[in-house]
Amino acid sequence: MLDYDKEADAYDDTRGGEPRAAAAADAVLGLVPPGTRRLLDVGCGTGIVTRRLAAARPATRVTGADLTYGMARIAAVRLPGAVVLADSRALPFPDGVFDAVTSVWLLHLLDRPEDVRAAVAECARVLRPGGVYVTTVDKAAAHDVGSDVDAVLAPRPRRPAPDAAPLVESYAAAHLLHPAGRARFPGRGQGRSPRRTAADLRRGWFTQLRPGDPLTERFAEQLESLPDQELPREDPVFSVRAFRKAG
Repeated sequence: MLDYDKEADAYDDTRGGEPRAAAAADAVLGLVPPGTRRLLDVGCGTGIVTRRLAAARPATRVTGADLTYGMARIAAVRLPGAVVLADSRALPFPDGVFDAVTSVWLLHLLDRPEDVRAAVAECARVLRPGGVYVTTVDKAAAHDVGSDVDAVLAPRPRRPAPDAAPLVESYAAAHLLHPAGRARFPGRGQGRSPRRTAADLRRGWFTQLRPGDPLTERFAEQLESLPDQELPREDPVFSVRAFRKAG
């Protein structure tokens, strides 16, 4: 797992920056009802997406929440007075106070199924009846675009996807959140190049491959043997699900 305090300052530049944030915000906003008065963005990170949600809906009071101080510090510059330090599994808000809750690239970071269930439960708890929860799902799968880079990485050990869509749907249903729409958007600027992927392996970005491990080095060396080392392959396409709270 990455140290997000250390990664915070360079995070946006290594994750597609503003173009990816714009695509994510547009997809999320397409699933958030126009009359939304209060919106909570859980796991807001640096606030690069959250700021766009707020700018696009000036009549909506947008709050960002993140567990990591380094990320929240940057988000607070983008959204002064609207960011709180908070654990997605224990949100510091009363029941039913938000018209919409979003979590973009959050659930895949949670290691245990019970943590994902807890985060979805908390998002449901703070959502008013009739409100909408919007979240990304299947993040890891989105990065497998069928490229030569993916062919090299295919045999690598993987953990079960904590944000697999069927799992998230089942957790949502347990808290009276029913499917209410879906969307897809491109991860602009996130196509993998062989050289960058090898570097990411050695930095520990792949959770089941430790830096310095012989298996990690074997995959990195195979990536370094591919042609067009600096050429990014196809961008991933991310999936978003919306759920409406009964009531």
